[in-house]
Amino acid sequence: MTATTYTDTPATRSTPAENFYYPQLEDIVAAARRLETVVSYTPLLHSQNLSDQYGANIFLKREDQQVVRSYKIRGAYNKILSLSEEQQRQGIVCASAGNHAQGVAYACALLGLKGTIFMPVPTPSQKVQQVRKYGKEYVDIRLAGDTFDDAYHQAQAFCEAQQASFVHPFDDPEVIEGQASVGVEILQQLELSGHHADMMIMPVGGGGLASGLSAYFKAQSPDTQLIGVEPEGAASMSTSFVAGSNQTLPDIDTFVDGAAVQRVGENTFRICRQNLQDILTVPEGKVCATMLQLYNQEAIVVEPAGALSIAALDSLKDEIRGKTVVCLISGGNNDIHRTEEIRERALLHEGLKHYFIVNFPQRAGALQEFLAEVLGPGDDITHFEYSKKSNSSKGPALIGIELNHKDNFQSLLQRMNEQRIRYEYLNDKPDLFRFLV
Repeated sequence: MTATTYTDTPATRSTPAENFYYPQLEDIVAAARRLETVVSYTPLLHSQNLSDQYGANIFLKREDQQVVRSYKIRGAYNKILSLSEEQQRQGIVCASAGNHAQGVAYACALLGLKGTIFMPVPTPSQKVQQVRKYGKEYVDIRLAGDTFDDAYHQAQAFCEAQQASFVHPFDDPEVIEGQASVGVEILQQLELSGHHADMMIMPVGGGGLASGLSAYFKAQSPDTQLIGVEPEGAASMSTSFVAGSNQTLPDIDTFVDGAAVQRVGENTFRICRQNLQDILTVPEGKVCATMLQLYNQEAIVVEPAGALSIAALDSLKDEIRGKTVVCLISGGNNDIHRTEEIRERALLHEGLKHYFIVNFPQRAGALQEFLAEVLGPGDDITHFEYSKKSNSSKGPALIGIELNHKDNFQSLLQRMNEQRIRYEYLNDKPDLFRFLV
């Protein structure tokens, strides 16, 4: 974790020479009032399990219980309401990995506006179906490209050709101010409960939520420490922080699809760079382990991006002891078909799942000896692919072994060596691992 200090001076819409928009308190409050009849006033719940685990007072802002199961409706609706009647009639266009699309679709249906929504091809089917449900007959969905950025470029071209209005998922003043309305709720709820937030932890994708939320906290609760969290495989904001300018990542891991962008917004980069004390990255495997923990211990179903703030608590455990911490759960649009992948990534991250290529002697009983002499009493083979070659004395097998405790790994390797098993360990060979597993 790296602390960051910045000296940029915020500007407003009235200072175009600096070309730097900064959310103003009155605009955020106005957006919150505008959205009162549209969004759900989501609960701020105390988590006894997490509080006990970290010796802190931890609250969860449950935007997974929002009307479209994420905070994105806030910014989308606020932006569309800001358009003129003529702009609205020309049509609404957006690009989104899912949650922003649902917010735009819901807003279009409520207002009776035609919307065209571009989504990356790998978007979980559950999110595509949700967009159709919320948008009804008002929305046309177009799957385009492999990442948000691919869909974004195609949406921009379509928007220009049709003279429609583009609703950016994060780098837009009205979107940022709409997202900031969640901060208005959080401080109201803390005040009613008699608490003050020592730390606010929020997920970072393109930066719209973090920009708006951090700006409101800076104005209304300036001593609260503001922490952003990114997935390790799509750390576009933290990479830009280190470089000192907005950077485009050549490749990203899209698993945490709600927070995976190759380039954050120009406005959001400047705002976050000024307001966030720290920005952390967490491995995708840790995100998966947190998702399972939330389901098993809290009965909360979150999407990968929704688990980011809680996944960062381990990195902050020494800092938060005895303090009041708010973690924003940004969304709950998880596809049930991803469950096996989530569990697999969690096991790999926790050191409980290991893959090997084992060269077995091509004779009867070789596998039985492996099971009897090498596997421990709590070990389990969960993956086995064997290719027998008649012209060789040994045949390779791809084996996945699940342990009941990560400390058993070294004893497993010791037994393999004692039995003179010829093997190649795959977990630490990412290119080969991705190809074979």
